[in-house]
Order: sequence, then structure tokens, then C-alpha cells
Amino acid sequence: MPSPFLSSVSPASALASRATGRSIFGYVYFTFVCYLSIGLPLAVLPTFVHLHMGMHAALAGLVISIQYVATFLSRPWAGRISDHAGAKISVLWGMAACTLSGLLLLTAVALHFSSWLTFSALIASRLALGVGESLGSTGATLWGITHAGAENTARVISYNGIATYGGLALGAPLGVVLDQRWGLSALGLLTTLVCASSFALALRKTATHVAPGEHLPFRLVLGRIAPHGMALALGGIGYSVLATFVTLYYISRHWNPHGSALCLTAFGLAFITARLLFIHAIDRFGGFPVTLLCLAVESLGVLLLWSAASPWMASAGAALTGFGYSLVFPALGVEAVKSVPLLNRGTALGVYTGFADVSFFLVGPIAGGVIGAWGYRSVFLFALASVLTSLGLVLVLRQTQTR
Repeated sequence: MPSPFLSSVSPASALASRATGRSIFGYVYFTFVCYLSIGLPLAVLPTFVHLHMGMHAALAGLVISIQYVATFLSRPWAGRISDHAGAKISVLWGMAACTLSGLLLLTAVALHFSSWLTFSALIASRLALGVGESLGSTGATLWGITHAGAENTARVISYNGIATYGGLALGAPLGVVLDQRWGLSALGLLTTLVCASSFALALRKTATHVAPGEHLPFRLVLGRIAPHGMALALGGIGYSVLATFVTLYYISRHWNPHGSALCLTAFGLAFITARLLFIHAIDRFGGFPVTLLCLAVESLGVLLLWSAASPWMASAGAALTGFGYSLVFPALGVEAVKSVPLLNRGTALGVYTGFADVSFFLVGPIAGGVIGAWGYRSVFLFALASVLTSLGLVLVLRQTQTR
């Protein structure tokens, strides 16, 4: 698909495109820092709370999940700050909140003489991190779009997604290594240093102009973005189910559970490859056509996961799922941003991303109920039904736009 398009690009255009890409990475870097901070304690805190502190497993789960609640609730606020005060202010506040999260993590270690004081400091750290994620990632995305121009919206959102998954992929194993060698305080110290340095970096970058004018009320922005957000949430269930239950799925099939990591690796590699190779397809063919094709490919991947007779088939299904899901977020995001005035882009991005937060947060208990009733394989049929529902919703949105 991309070959005739790429062959028609002049060397000067290609050079300008690469320069724009490097410039965009200078803004989505702040998203990378947010998700690096999230990834560092992700695999460490549940074990620390449950085994080291001796608290109930439910409290160990709460330490992780409370961050997603804070992220979801603060998304609209982060969008309004970006729209009214500017994306730079949102990023600065986000980096400050993430720095505070690191300091609170250090405080939790220092309060080791009291389990409940330590636990309270950990909860405060996670809440600060959730708010920091909203402010930092929403501001970074809008800052990049404003700097690179509206014509590069899909590219900015796509690179922002790479920064998100890259930060998590690097942060989780790095956090485990640091914890094993130096303990939880090393995670707090690294988070504090990286986020404080990023705050200083953001402070030096040029702020974008905040255009004057009347902003749409939040309820109107929500109404315009909600259909796109619902399609995004349903389309993301394939990934959520895979990431949450793939190891248990392998065990239920009597496959080597360590092989489930290969599934996630296949998903990640296909996801990043598709974003890097085909991101220009959104500008060329439009957000809705690309979304429809991607959801169709993702549905085939989830179907293959359900029918897999071997670990290799499961890995192939995961790769197909990742390849399909890769462009759903930026392609739908472009159409979502188009549906509101320029003055409301930050709020629109915050609301749109919030639907993905809801999907990731709710899929665990809902899919767990499906598994309890019909077994582990059935969870992929649940994901398939969700992805196909998303595809139908996008078809309706496309027809509405055409009319």
C-alpha cells in the first residue's frame, strides 16, 4: 500500500518530514517520561504491599488501580488547562505531579516503621502519578499538534502512543532490576530525578500561543467525542484481554506459561511496526476508512487467538491483533479532534483518551466474569464481539459524517 505513495515523495519533502518527526519526539518525550514513571513500580508495588508489608491482596491491587481512577477523573481537567492556559502549562504541572509522586514514594520508604503510614504515602504517590499522567500526556500531545500543525495530528497521536508503550516497556523491567538491587527507594529517586529534569526541560521550551475565543461547554465536547471514545474503548478490549489473561490462558491450554511473553512481544512488535510504516495512511485515506480496516484486521487476530491450537498460532493471533489495533487510536483520534473547534482540542483529547482508561480499568472484572462462566477461551470471543461492535459504531459515524 505505501510504496506508490512513498515513491512520489520528493527528497526535500522526505527531509522536511524527518525534521518534523524529530520535532514531534521533542514533545511526546514528556509522555514517555510519564509512562516510564508509571512502569517503574508497576511490577514491584503489588509484591511490596502484599508480601513485604503483609497486607491483603486486595490492598495490593488498590495501590495499582487507584492511579487509573485518578487518571480518568483528571483527564477533562487536564484538557481544559491545555486549552485555556496552554499545553506548556499542562506539561509543567504534569512533570511537577510526577516529581511529587517520586518524592512520596521515597517518603513511603522512610515511613517503614508504620505500615499504614507507608500505605497512605503509596496511595498519595499513585494519585499524584495519575494526575501527572493526565496533565503530562494530554499537554504533550496538544503541544506537539500545535507546534507541528493540524495536518500532523495523526502523526503526533501515533508517536505519542509509541512513547506510551515504550515508557511502560522500559519502566517495568527496569523497576524490577532496581528494586532487587537497591530497593523501592531507588525507584522513587529515579522517578524524582527524571521528572524534575523533564520539568526543567519543559520550562525552557517555547510555549505555543493560546488563541482567544469562546470555548464550548464541557458537556457539548463530551457529547461530540463520546461516540468516538466508545468505539475506541470497545476496539481496545482485544489488547486489554490479551495483556490481562494471556498467561492464564496459556496455563488453561497446558502450554508453557513462559511462552505467553512471546505473545505480548509479538503484539508489541507488530503494533510499533504498523505505526511506523503506515501512519501516513490516515492522512491519505482518512481516519474512518483506516479505522474500519484496522478493526477488521484486529478482529481476525482475536479470532485466531480464540481458535489457536498451538502457542505459535496464539502468537500469530497476537501479532495480527497488535497490527490491527495499532492505528485505531490515532485514526479515530483525528476524527474526534475534527468534531470540535480548535479552541477545544485539549479537552477533546482528554475526554477521548479517558474512554481508553475506562476500557482498561473495567475489562478485568467484566472479562473475569465471562471466564468464570464459560472458561478462558471464551474471553477472546467476548473481545471479538467488542471489536465487531466497535466496527459497526465506526460505520455509523462514517455514514453520519458523509450525510
